[in-house]
Amino acid sequence: MSFRAARLRVEDPPSHDALLTAFLSSLSLDERSGSAILFGAAARHFLHWMELHGIAIRTIDDRTVRRFEKHRCRCHRYSAQQPVYKADIAARVRRFVRFLEDQGYVGVDDGIDDLPRHLADYFDGIDRLQLAQGPAQSYRSEAEHFAAWLRIARRQWADIDDTIIDQYGAHDCRCPVWRKRGKLVASGAKRRRRGARHFVEFLRDRGVIPSVELVSDDDPHMAAYLAWLKQHRGATDETIRRYRADIRRLAPMLGEPSQWDAAVLRRAFQQRSKETPGSASLLVTIIRSYIRFLVVQGICRPALLHAIPSVQRYRLSTLPRHVNPATIEQIIGACPTDRPVEVRDKAIILLLARLGLRAGDIRDMHLDDIDWRSGHLTVKGKTRRPDRLPLPQDVGDAILDYIATARPKTADPHLFVRAQAPFRSFRSSAEIAGIVARTHERGGIEGVPTGSHIFRHSLATNLLRAGAGLESVGTILRHSSPETTAIYAKVDLPMLMKIAQPWPGEPSC
Repeated sequence: MSFRAARLRVEDPPSHDALLTAFLSSLSLDERSGSAILFGAAARHFLHWMELHGIAIRTIDDRTVRRFEKHRCRCHRYSAQQPVYKADIAARVRRFVRFLEDQGYVGVDDGIDDLPRHLADYFDGIDRLQLAQGPAQSYRSEAEHFAAWLRIARRQWADIDDTIIDQYGAHDCRCPVWRKRGKLVASGAKRRRRGARHFVEFLRDRGVIPSVELVSDDDPHMAAYLAWLKQHRGATDETIRRYRADIRRLAPMLGEPSQWDAAVLRRAFQQRSKETPGSASLLVTIIRSYIRFLVVQGICRPALLHAIPSVQRYRLSTLPRHVNPATIEQIIGACPTDRPVEVRDKAIILLLARLGLRAGDIRDMHLDDIDWRSGHLTVKGKTRRPDRLPLPQDVGDAILDYIATARPKTADPHLFVRAQAPFRSFRSSAEIAGIVARTHERGGIEGVPTGSHIFRHSLATNLLRAGAGLESVGTILRHSSPETTAIYAKVDLPMLMKIAQPWPGEPSC
């Protein structure tokens, strides 16, 4: 099937017989075969009906085909057909219309050049992902189907957004593509949307169609605020998503910003904080940030900044959770290396245990972040400032073993990728936490806090107890403020014993 953006021909189309001959030739069908006879009869019927109603070929679109499908057939030499058979005729007619568009007899400009080449490159990229035959074919067919639907709907590629993709997922398929028709199952719409998004992301990455900014939003106040966060505050995409989600949940309770008052803000904050009590302090930060932006824009009153109550945070009220060095070594020993995925998981566990990296640091790590000659590792943390850390011998050996024997062949620059096709980087830090949980389960280790951050707390605690200073621990953990490292002072029991004062009336410790 051709998806060329057709340019309108200046000359008139040839005779109907010449059009039919060229159409059947484009289908690569034997003129005497049953399929050729059915396609020819459908196209001939459609041309006859258009001639009766005075419809010019240049004006054909999908509405014309729908009119033809629903017409009560009184055409000479054509008998009335059953509804099911009429749907089959309409499907063949759409193939004929697509042929007329490709030949330039029907003008179509969908805003993209050389779509067949982009489709061919996309198919090559799917092959490089080494997917199973079923998913690979699904991605290829959905890309073709999406392109056909956009042509029928007369949509521009540059206008594609989530709304258009959702419409494609739920549409009643009459597209001129070779595929099964019938009632769309529940998973069908989801598969359509996934395939369309994958192809659209491919085109956006190549610069074929413009990218959609993450900060786009229907609410103009919200859109301006998110753009400000990104451009002037340097917020990450994850932070912007979190702020947007919380503000959108509050919006129905607040109404128009120009009508806000202290009572409305407090009532909405109390209701939302009851739903997520652990995030109350972050919610205060988000709401106050949004109000400050609206105040500067002159949309709401400055006094509303004092309407949101503060949430007292007791940062030093509890001890950091940690495990002892023997348990850390037990977790590392529970990592077999029999399969490629286990080789990868052991390298990740060692990075967590020896260097105290965050899960996001490991997710974002690239192959070229390792300097094998000097034995250093470059890490970009929360501040996005690159830091160099020494690469311990056992960690370097595990990473080298993974690269040499277990890492799939992929163009993805990330160091750690998924063990099953498609071989992409981890989507989020939660996948690193899942690796830690599987390691605990594999080794039968119980009573140990879950999550990857426990390794970071344990490294700091064990270093302090071994005699390291807070400044050294802060350097290893790449803390930007000494106050962050100070939370670990509570676990340095020998130091606390030296400065502990006796309780009045009791002997000294």
